[in-house]
Amino acid sequence: MSDRATTADTRALEAVLFVSDEPLTPAVLSQALEMDRATVEALCEQLVRDLEARDAGVVLRNVAGGWRLFTAPDSQPIVERFVLSSRQARMTKAALETLAIVAYKQPVTRHQVSAVRGVNSDGVLRALVDRGLIAEAGRDEGPGRPLLYATTPAFLERLGLSSLAALPSLAPLLDGATIAEDPADRAADPEEHEGEKRQDDGSPADAGT
Repeated sequence: MSDRATTADTRALEAVLFVSDEPLTPAVLSQALEMDRATVEALCEQLVRDLEARDAGVVLRNVAGGWRLFTAPDSQPIVERFVLSSRQARMTKAALETLAIVAYKQPVTRHQVSAVRGVNSDGVLRALVDRGLIAEAGRDEGPGRPLLYATTPAFLERLGLSSLAALPSLAPLLDGATIAEDPADRAADPEEHEGEKRQDDGSPADAGT
């Protein structure tokens, strides 16, 4: 393939990626550009290097199983200021909390999310489903078989992650922190906790009648 043909193909690839509002898989790009997948992958990798070499305002990343253009990290302050000044809709603190719980504990039920947050989260979960960031992922095997929720490819896309394995580890944040007791554990063994309470009151936990 000549350099001229390669340049034309790269420009076509960049144009298709620019107009897309979601990651494009190699299969989709292959069909759009009418070339084999190996060539598409090679062009994407080359475009990644080209954008980095010319210090472009956008970068190409492989996220959620496809390729998508993102703004360059060092442009974040300017882009953030523009977005905020444009009064774009942003997620609330409650939505961010709920999304984080689902991301790290998935699949998770509505009750489990509410238990962690300490408040009813039905409305927030519905909002996240409407945004396409989480979706129903089957049913739990427990009583009532409640719905389970998990993140979607759109979640990975928004965060610029290739997979859930790329989520930051929570371990550094939990070091030295007090882990809150799960209400479900207390409900599962009330006698044990009642004994702990009597000990706290100065009475022996196993005192006879």
